This record gives sequence, C-alpha cells and structure tokens, in this order.
Amino acid sequence: MFKRFVAYYKPHKKIFMLDMGASLIVALIGVIYPMVTRTMLNDLIPNRNYRMIVIFGVTLLLLYFVRMLLNFFIQYQGHMMGVRMQAHMRADMFKRLEQLPFSFYDNNETGKIMSRMTNDLAEVTELAHHGPENIIISVISVIISFTYLATINLTLSLIVFACVPFLVVVSLVLRDRMGEAFTKNRQAMALINASLESSISGIRVTKAFTNAEKEQEKFDESNAQFREASRGAYKAMGQFHSSTSFITDVFNVVLLIAGGIFMYNGHINFADYSAFIVSINLFLNPINTLIRFTEQYQSGVAGFRRFVEIMDTEPELDGKNAKPVERLSGKIEFRDVSYGYGEEKNVLKDIDLNIDSGKTFALVGPSGGGKTTICHLIPHFYNIRQGRILIDGKDINDITLTSLRRNIGIVQQDIYLFNASIRDNILYGRLDATEEEVIEAAKRANIHDYIMTMPEGYDTVIGERGVRLSGGQKQRLCIARVFLKNPPILILDEATSALDNTTEILIQQALDELCKGRTTIVVAHRLSTIKNADEIAVISDGRIIEQGSHDKLIEENGMYAMLYSQQFREIA
Repeated sequence: MFKRFVAYYKPHKKIFMLDMGASLIVALIGVIYPMVTRTMLNDLIPNRNYRMIVIFGVTLLLLYFVRMLLNFFIQYQGHMMGVRMQAHMRADMFKRLEQLPFSFYDNNETGKIMSRMTNDLAEVTELAHHGPENIIISVISVIISFTYLATINLTLSLIVFACVPFLVVVSLVLRDRMGEAFTKNRQAMALINASLESSISGIRVTKAFTNAEKEQEKFDESNAQFREASRGAYKAMGQFHSSTSFITDVFNVVLLIAGGIFMYNGHINFADYSAFIVSINLFLNPINTLIRFTEQYQSGVAGFRRFVEIMDTEPELDGKNAKPVERLSGKIEFRDVSYGYGEEKNVLKDIDLNIDSGKTFALVGPSGGGKTTICHLIPHFYNIRQGRILIDGKDINDITLTSLRRNIGIVQQDIYLFNASIRDNILYGRLDATEEEVIEAAKRANIHDYIMTMPEGYDTVIGERGVRLSGGQKQRLCIARVFLKNPPILILDEATSALDNTTEILIQQALDELCKGRTTIVVAHRLSTIKNADEIAVISDGRIIEQGSHDKLIEENGMYAMLYSQQFREIA
C-alpha cells in the first residue's frame, strides 16, 4: 500500500522537492536563534560588543523574514500539492467506479461510496502534504538539534535523549489502538452519509407519507453509531496524547534536575545552561511533531485503505477473446442459462430462448419470477453461472462490453434523468448527435411540442432525476434518448406500468414507433399491451412455464390465460 501511495507523488516531484527544501531551511533557521543566544550570553554581552549584538539581531530579523516567505510557500504550495494528489485519486476512483459491475452497486449504498470519495480522501490530502514534511524535517531537526546540544554538554544531552525510547514505546503501543478506532470512525461517517443520501433522495416520499419521524429515527440511529465510534476514536487519541505529553513533560523535569546538579558541580556554566534550556525545544518540538503526526497518519491511512478497497474491487472486464462488433441484427439465444445474485440460489433456472431478429418477444409472469433479470443478462450486466447467451450467433462473452451495449437500448419503469438540460439528457443517447437529430428524436418520441412550450425550450434544466417533469414526460424523454441511440435491440422493462391510461396510450404510440425494425424484448404487467407480440414467454420461479403467441397461450388455458382473464375482468 505504501508504494501505491508514493506513486501519487511522481507527477509532483518538482513541487515536492521544493516543499521539502523550504521546510529544511525553515528548520535550520530555527537552530540559529539558540546559537545566537548562547554566543550573546557567553561572549557579546560580557564583552560589551554592542555592534555585533545589533548585527546579530538584524541578521536574525532578516532570516525570520525569509522564514515567513518559506512558510507561506510551504502552506500554500504544499497544500496544493496535496489537493492535486487528492484530485488524482478522486479521478482514479471515479474511473474505477464507472468500471465496476452492477453487483457492486447492489451491495454498496451510494452515500457510503460518496463518503470514500470526499471525507476519506480529504484526510489523505493532509497526510500527503504533512507526512513527508513531518517525517523528513522532524528527523533532520532531531539530529541537528541533538548534535548542537551535544556541543554544549554531551553528558546532559545523553541523559535527556535517554527518555526518547520510553516515548517511542508508548507511541507504538497506543498507535494501533488509535488506528482501529479511526477506521471505525470512518465507517460510521459513511453510514451517516448513506442515511442522509437516502433520506434526501426520498424526501418527496417521506412528505407524502408523513414519515419524517421515521426518517429522523433512522438518521438518529446512524448518528448515534457515529457518536459512539467517535467516542472510541477520541478516547484512543486522548490516551495517546496524554501519555506522550506526560513523557515530554518528564523531559523538562529531567533537564531541570540534571542541569541543576551539573551546574552545582561546575560541569556547566550559567550561559551554557541557559542556552541548553532555550535549545531543548529544538529537540522536543520535532519529537512532539512526530507524535502529533501519528494521529494524522492513522486517519490518513484509514482513508487511503478505504480508497484502495474500491480500487482493488474487480472491474467489469471484456472476455479473453472478446472483440468489438459493429451493428448487430439482433437474433438472441439463451441456451440452458442459470443465474443467481451473489451467493443466493439461482433466480433463473435452465432458460432456453430463441428470439429472431426484428421480432417482438414479451416476458410476463408473477413479480420476482426473473423477467427483469433476463433483461439484465442480455447487455451482460451480470455474469451467468451456467449456459450461454448468443447474439447473432456470437457468445456475448466474445463481444466487448462497449460494443455490445452500444447495440442495445433500454427503457425502464424507473428511468434516470440527469440534472441538466433537456438537450443534454437526450444527447446522452449519442453524444455526437447534431441539433437536428436531437429534435427529430424528440418528435418521434412525441415530446417535441411540449419542449417548445417551455420558456427555455431544449435548454430547460429539468432538476434532479427530472423532478420538474411528469412521469409521462420523463418516459418520453427517455424514449427520445433511445431513438437517438438507434440500437438494433430494444428492451422495454415495464416502461408504461406506472402511467395512467391516457398517458400510456400516448407513450405506447411512441414505443410502437421505436420498436419498428428492432428486436424488442418487452416486460409487461398489462397484458393488453403485448397481445400482438410475435411470441410470449411466461416466467415463474425462474423458469419458462409457457411459451407461444397470444392466441396459442389463451387456447392452452394455463397461467397466461388466467392472468389475461383476470386483467380483462378488472378492466370490465
């Protein structure tokens, strides 16, 4: 993991070296003050050399001015380096998220993923900037300061230095405990984000059902978990800081007692003892910096570890022998296909289907029978456990994912529209389309006239998930998007089930236009919409129990006939 973290410094080597150089000069300037103090006490003041006192003072002032400029550079450019690294990591994570299969999103909440992208990487930024600076500069400062202290009095320096191992032992013992606590804290923060994202996304449902108290309960529960995780993190942090602070206080007590004894016995004079006391902070400050850095290190590593978990998740990959295809004709075959989500038992069992190019094939049956799963397998959203799926005689494993999905258009009941303009949402079907093609797609979807009634026309921003549009308008916009894509294979997954009868008729006209000349797979709840399909398959409990035309299935008087007669009675 360390090598992967260091790799993000490579594009910023120049600024990193400048930052380290500036930090080193700042540390060296810090050594000058006690050296000047010692010289003044031992030489300049006793010998009344006022001219050199002034020269030393002015020189020190100029050095402090230089240090001010260097500190500005360190704070500004150093943090910007961390931000650039964070942006690089965020871009890598987003790219990986775009490559991950449906199964990943089935098992991970959006809010938790967002937490890794934002909060966790923010901690990594601080580590990226302060980590090398604190380690390298503090170590160098300890060496320089100890060497300088040794020139004043070696024995006294060794006595003070003897306390360092105790500090190291305590830090190592408490560090791991603090690391575990901060990891739990990060997980709890992700839980809050997930709860918040879910509640905000569903705010209209919450208000409609007056369930604000229930949402408050859910949020309070995740908030309480975060509070308890924070309690553990800050308890570990408190133990760490209080223990290490106590040992650094022991440094001062040891220095006071040992120095007093040395001075009493004449092993050190007053000027050197005064300079030693002033200079001891040069030794203690970098040690304290390293101690404080441990907290930042644990938090940053916890964030980077969660980043690495995403990056190490297996992405969607093309099959070993996969090759791109141009426009397919759309003949689809399922041969003995079985599939189950994760470790669950199979939700599809031994499915055999043959759908000829340009034909309309309908899937009907009870909810949970496996209809939508079949639709998800055709674009290769999931890997099947058994059997083969072929399009135009080619196994979909031997077709690149991009070229396969470019040949498939999907219209679902729960469509997604972006918080962008109407034009941008239609263009999502084919990003290089012309304005004329966008308008033509909207006309064919029966949405153009409505768009032109809006003040900003195609530039109208429709809000998150298309909230400013009705259900029928959103559906027609989605249909326009597929018209623009112009795929040879079309999947309609209960595309009109959530609409009223009047709107459904209008949408169905657009869908009938869309289906012309395409292989169409229709999942339908209202059987009246698919009675003219070339073939109908009844799916129940993951199996095909009936298959044939509408008339044939009615004659067989099986499940399809029963479902159809029930709906007919409801309509009547």
